[in-house]
Amino acid sequence: MASLRYLWRNRIKYRPFSKAFFISWAKRLLTFPELVKNNRRRKKLINNGANIAETAEIGIVNINGRKENLSIDDFSTLGKVEIALHDKVSIGKYVCINDGVIILSASHDVSDPLWRHKKAPISIGDYAWIATNAIILPGVNIGKGAVVGAGAVVSKDVKDYTIVIGNPAKEIEKKRTEVLKYNPCEFLATNNAWLK
Repeated sequence: MASLRYLWRNRIKYRPFSKAFFISWAKRLLTFPELVKNNRRRKKLINNGANIAETAEIGIVNINGRKENLSIDDFSTLGKVEIALHDKVSIGKYVCINDGVIILSASHDVSDPLWRHKKAPISIGDYAWIATNAIILPGVNIGKGAVVGAGAVVSKDVKDYTIVIGNPAKEIEKKRTEVLKYNPCEFLATNNAWLK
């Protein structure tokens, strides 16, 4: 979740002892244990070398490899995600990565008689949405505002504002709007208790 410092500085302030005041503080107290757990998770990744923005939301993640290969920008949210950090994984601003997503920055070369490891960086652009159970393979660049459909397996770059679905992922005709103004972190209960 967003850091405690960020939430405190940007909290909504209601008139003391009003109904809204009591409701907001009840929500804050109820969601506080989850907020603390998620902040510890982010702090642990940062202490191990990851570059994670203060406002990024880190769910229950399984991140293996060199943590300094991970970069997550402002207001991006990760659910129950698995990331293999054999190479750099860069996640832009306002990105939403749903539960069950697997991001693999390495694989084995099937044309190599020694079946050696082959790794390549992954980049996910601002406002991209990676839906439930999608798999992102090594060397993929996902463009700004792009959507990766649920269960898609992405082995090739995804252009800005396009939508891909299936295995292997293929672009569909429908495009995403290019005017994106949402913050995926605002949908989380722990943030709502402080900011709305």
